[in-house]
This record gives sequence, structure tokens and C-alpha cells, in this order.
Amino acid sequence: MHRTQIMLEQEQHKALTEMAHSQNRSLSDLIREMLNDQLELDRQRQLADAAQALLADYESDPDLTAFTAIDGDSFHAEG
Repeated sequence: MHRTQIMLEQEQHKALTEMAHSQNRSLSDLIREMLNDQLELDRQRQLADAAQALLADYESDPDLTAFTAIDGDSFHAEG
């Protein structure tokens, strides 16, 4: 872990401290979870933006959709 100091508004600190106390958790643990949740949302937003940017190519380039006709087919390796 890496130690980082942040400055919180008094109301933020109070609200977070009360929340941590009500969940029987440390303030640090609560903040780490909140940061992880936000980082995950940001990662999902970036993926959605990338998918949106590629959508026009995917819809218009037949090479990108050449194998959709076999989607759902079951393939078994014989050995």
C-alpha cells in the first residue's frame, strides 16, 4: 500500500466518519472502497467510449463481422 494524505471538507469528513462508524469499518477502508468503485466506473466508461468509437467500423466493415454467422454454433475438438 502507498500512504497518501488528502484534505477533506469538514462536512465530508464528518459524513464519511459517520458512515464508517455505522458500518463498523475504518475511515481508510471506506475511502479505499469508494475509490475502487469510482475507478471501476471510470474503467467501464472508457470501455464504453472505446466501443462507441469502434461501432461505425464494426457496422460497416464486413471483415469484422465475417464470423457472426457461426455465433452460437458448438465446436468440439476431436482427438
